[in-house]
Amino acid sequence: MADGIFGYPLRRLLWSPPVYREWSGSRALMDWLESPTAHIFKINVPGYNKEDIKVQIEDGNIMHIKGEGVKEDTAKDTVWHVAERGTGKGGFSREIELPENVKVEQIKAQVENGVLTIVVPKDATPKPSKLRHINITSKL
Repeated sequence: MADGIFGYPLRRLLWSPPVYREWSGSRALMDWLESPTAHIFKINVPGYNKEDIKVQIEDGNIMHIKGEGVKEDTAKDTVWHVAERGTGKGGFSREIELPENVKVEQIKAQVENGVLTIVVPKDATPKPSKLRHINITSKL
């Protein structure tokens, strides 16, 4: 939504840390923590196995997390009386724009007890300055 109103250049000015988007049939709640050495993402994924989840890096620094929906098997003669949990996992998808100072090639992820934990290490090496000095003269 913000991209449509303000466009990409203003996005970084309005949101810090970088923005994330969520498209979801089911809510995959997320915590984003930052330590001195890494960004840590914890996402609730109850009922998902590691085979049901994909974590990919797109366009250099966009982390895409996707959970594939799996239909719950029930017998044909089964009668549902209450279906508050849903009749199957609808799947979820999130895109997170990672900061520039991360080591994308060293990202690790694990699923344990219904929580997907993704550790994105920070790059401690200083980046070259993007500042360029322009010489000012009295005549062009």
